[in-house]
Amino acid sequence: MFSQTFKNIDNALREEAGCSSELDYTEQSSWILFLKYLDDLEKEREEEALLRGEPYTPLIEAPYRWTLWAVPKKDDGSLDRDKALTGDDLIRFVNEELFPYLKDFKHRAAHVETIAYKIGEIFSEIKNKFNSGYSLRDVLELTDTLSFGSQEQKHELSVLYEDKIKRMGNAGRNGGEYYTPRPLIRAMIALMAPKIGETIYDGAVGSAGFLCEAFRTLRPQAQTTSDLETLQQKTFYGVEKKSLAYIIATMNMILHGVDAPCLRHDNTLARALADIQPSDQVDIILANPPFGGKERAEIQHNFPIRTSETAYLFLQHFMKMLKPGGRAAIVIKNTFLSNGDATALRKDLLESCNLHTILDCPQGTFLGAGVKTVVLFFEKGAPTQEIWFYQLTPDRTLGKTSALTDADFEEFLHLAPQRAHTPKSWTLAVQDLGDTCDLSVKNPNQQHKEEKPLCVEEVIHELVALDQKSTALLQRLQDML
Repeated sequence: MFSQTFKNIDNALREEAGCSSELDYTEQSSWILFLKYLDDLEKEREEEALLRGEPYTPLIEAPYRWTLWAVPKKDDGSLDRDKALTGDDLIRFVNEELFPYLKDFKHRAAHVETIAYKIGEIFSEIKNKFNSGYSLRDVLELTDTLSFGSQEQKHELSVLYEDKIKRMGNAGRNGGEYYTPRPLIRAMIALMAPKIGETIYDGAVGSAGFLCEAFRTLRPQAQTTSDLETLQQKTFYGVEKKSLAYIIATMNMILHGVDAPCLRHDNTLARALADIQPSDQVDIILANPPFGGKERAEIQHNFPIRTSETAYLFLQHFMKMLKPGGRAAIVIKNTFLSNGDATALRKDLLESCNLHTILDCPQGTFLGAGVKTVVLFFEKGAPTQEIWFYQLTPDRTLGKTSALTDADFEEFLHLAPQRAHTPKSWTLAVQDLGDTCDLSVKNPNQQHKEEKPLCVEEVIHELVALDQKSTALLQRLQDML
């Protein structure tokens, strides 16, 4: 129902000079979608208040309500062209009045978990990139035809929005920065087997793919109003450093059904490990932290094992954030398994956690990223005794038209609980590791076997063949002289 509208919005954005990439299209459509969502939410809350016979005070005041500046309507429901700003007047209103008003919500909100705080946080960072008020007018009118009124409508919008995030991730230099393949996420969640009442955290939340998929997994388990309240307010937590990713994550979780996501716009690594208290710790961590980044010296001082590699700092953070007995599934570059700079971190992980499973992902898992990755599955508490490895080897080369599917993970999920040995899976005893704790993926079932020595007849046959070739070569040389 809404698919064509999304396409029309993207077409309008492509004609806007201020928007030049998939990242821009997603960013600009996101803040507009967010304001339309707020308008629908306000209407829903007002109707509920009227049914209870209570007064309702709108969160967004006039003249900043969607129906007053974005799509003012006549009594018959049609757009009131006389009141609808356009051209330079619209751009001026958005830049000089609307955004400053919404930005101020951050300072007026009661606390960070409110939707009011989310409004202020988003509009403190994001900028309007529309140069043409006529292009913006087109996008506003198209967006107004979308509706967040029912779960079915939200579900359809969430699917369309996920597709937009996927395109954005694949268009970037590092596809994994914004988009982790959903089949991989679902496999990680399946092995974690979360339950209602457990807290789930992603400190490098990106587009919130892990949290959205975890909510999708847990939602059918909710049988009571209390269960639903727990899922909405006391289950999913995330932190994101980049402003674009923060608004995308917020919008993505809203579309998936979490009305006021518990997301913070902050640098996770700026928090010293020593400051993390037991009350901060969580039951489950699901994450794909950025790798290849470099952190400044003052950030490195927050960690006992100092390194400039972003992913290694995140891994230390995740280990500290887990409760005793807590579970984690972390995507990381495969060089972590053998890199000399990570030796101390590997030792710490093996000693403080049970690293029970390593999933070796194939080349092309992250489209456009050009790196090999693994997934570390571990539980905090007892040290590691034995690690079960599984090599994911699809029967095709991965690409845009042949990405990973849920079916590719079926064997892994079937074998993992049994820790079975197959041509693709094996175990490694920690006691057999050397001082470097090298965990490189070395499938013992694929080691080159020593060639069987030739028998006497085969040796004679080879010698005769070589003699014949030599004779023929000498004859040709003589003919040329």
